[in-house]
Amino acid sequence: MFQNFHIDNLEHFPKALDTLLNKQRSIIDTITKSEDTSYDKVLKPLQDLDEELGLFFTPLSHLNSVMNSDETQKAYEESLPLLSKFGSEMAQNVALFKKIEQIKADSDEAKTVLNHDIRDFVLSGVNLPEKEKKRMEEISLKLSELSNNFSQNLLDATNAYELIIKDAKDVEGMPQSDIDAAKEEIDGKTVYKFTLQIPSYLAYMTYGPNREYRKELSRAYSTRAPQNAEVIDQILALKNEKAKLLGFESYAQYALETRDASKEEDVLDFLYALADAALPQAKNELSELKTFAQKTDGITDLAGHDVAYYSEKLKKEKFNFDDTMTKPYFEQAKVLKGLLDIVSELFGVTFKPADVPTWHACVKAFDIFDNGVLSGRIYFDLEARKEKRGGAWMNDWETHYIDREGKTHLASAFVVCNFSPTTDTTPSLLRHDDVVTLFHEMGHAIHHLFGKCKERSVSGINGVAWDVVEFPSQFLENFAYEAAILKRFGFHYESGEPISQELMSKIKETKNYQAALGILRQVEFSLFDFKLHQDLYQGEEVQALLDNIREKTSLLKPPSYNKFQHGFAHIFAGGYAAGYYSYKWAEVLSADAFFECLDNKDGFDKEKAKGYKEYILANGGAKEMSELYQKWLGRKADVKSLIKLYEID
Repeated sequence: MFQNFHIDNLEHFPKALDTLLNKQRSIIDTITKSEDTSYDKVLKPLQDLDEELGLFFTPLSHLNSVMNSDETQKAYEESLPLLSKFGSEMAQNVALFKKIEQIKADSDEAKTVLNHDIRDFVLSGVNLPEKEKKRMEEISLKLSELSNNFSQNLLDATNAYELIIKDAKDVEGMPQSDIDAAKEEIDGKTVYKFTLQIPSYLAYMTYGPNREYRKELSRAYSTRAPQNAEVIDQILALKNEKAKLLGFESYAQYALETRDASKEEDVLDFLYALADAALPQAKNELSELKTFAQKTDGITDLAGHDVAYYSEKLKKEKFNFDDTMTKPYFEQAKVLKGLLDIVSELFGVTFKPADVPTWHACVKAFDIFDNGVLSGRIYFDLEARKEKRGGAWMNDWETHYIDREGKTHLASAFVVCNFSPTTDTTPSLLRHDDVVTLFHEMGHAIHHLFGKCKERSVSGINGVAWDVVEFPSQFLENFAYEAAILKRFGFHYESGEPISQELMSKIKETKNYQAALGILRQVEFSLFDFKLHQDLYQGEEVQALLDNIREKTSLLKPPSYNKFQHGFAHIFAGGYAAGYYSYKWAEVLSADAFFECLDNKDGFDKEKAKGYKEYILANGGAKEMSELYQKWLGRKADVKSLIKLYEID
């Protein structure tokens, strides 16, 4: 029922890919030249080809992210031009487009597939003159190369840096698990090594007592990959050119053609309104932090590299609470089991360990059964390692759908995080933020895995508008703050003692600590991304735009050396260009749905959860999310729910 994860020969992968693409070209040519204009004879087999290509290529792109090596890089980089060329040929196949335009679809799902296909053909330049089409093909190829270069530059820069601390007093007061993770022997002496890998970097920025070392780490982090400045210029120029070729004024305008938001003003108005709502409280939060830093250590010039450190100290004083108090209760294995139990209970599924090939010894795979029937597979790769890119994400692999032969395919997905690794002395322990991250990525995963559509192009996360794709992930993460949920897996890793009611209350109580500052930061990223794609910015203009936005959103002026944009992989190496606002846009839906489903006793209203699975998750991209939401609850989502979620006055 499922593919096994393996790649036989990385060296020959591009050649095997080329063979597969040539086979698909031949099938597409036959479909295009045939007399058939029925959905079943044209769009059904084309969706089968999409699945076949995804099954073949996803393992390599995934491996390049989680087990990066010279071999994966080479195979991946050699494969990109082949895929790009094939994609451009498909997108500009006029004869196929004309045939698809004639198709009549019967079911609602098929109608959505048809509408999306026609729209995507037009947005890919199928109606352009031959010269412009050729240019569109060149742009697509170059963009995929540049996106990969950006990501690789960032990974190389992250791995190239290390801070060696020789004096034990410079790690005093840090959580023991972080000290253990950093401890190394060099020439018979104990030293402490910190890197720009997120668990290590955040550990020192949050708890590291030496201000100069925090500054040094922060500077290294915010000046990574300076060569990405040139990559950014090229990406922006090409995206702008692509939009202009298609008759749009900007890339932002082009991007909204496939989004839930319909107008540029709607996005900007939403972001500015959010900033205005958060600003007064954010000023108070920063003022409180500055006062605390001065009172505690005589710091009169609070800087960016001090924020996490003093925020953590202030949180401890204000609430008598910090992450070190809860971390021993969140052992990775127990948290994962607890999460699977919760998902099982809510949605009527069960998870059983699957003994299948994986890419690393720490990966755990599970088969999913829905009412006793096998329905999907999920892989968890949760620990940080050097050859893995930073961050956390869900990657879909197989899709639930019915192919042209009437065979049902089942879905599979990967959940990837970068949690503190297991050591000889300590299991992998999670900060509460990590628990939230795991819930978030699981929300994405079940959106894909619980899809029940018959048409592949709209099943799971396929066909879901980019600015609402974060709704299911944010929705599930909100429950990671509820005591009724936390007590299911919060047990001390040494004593087995359950997490106390007091600690769970503290987690909830501190949830919105400095929430307004957090919102301003997200609005800053979103405005920078969206405005950056409303015009063509090059060279110093990129920094000037960011500085201009920071006049409103950044209450603490970043140092001039800070080149945040060089590491903004979401928009330059991921799919979020002109779409980073999606996190907040989708959060309106997730906050509203959360309050609708919240139950203080069990954490979740099971009846509502059933409806959520049936209306939202099962339907994937078959209908607009706003329409699915309306069907589920009989009303629109209320923007005020987002302000309520953050407890902003």
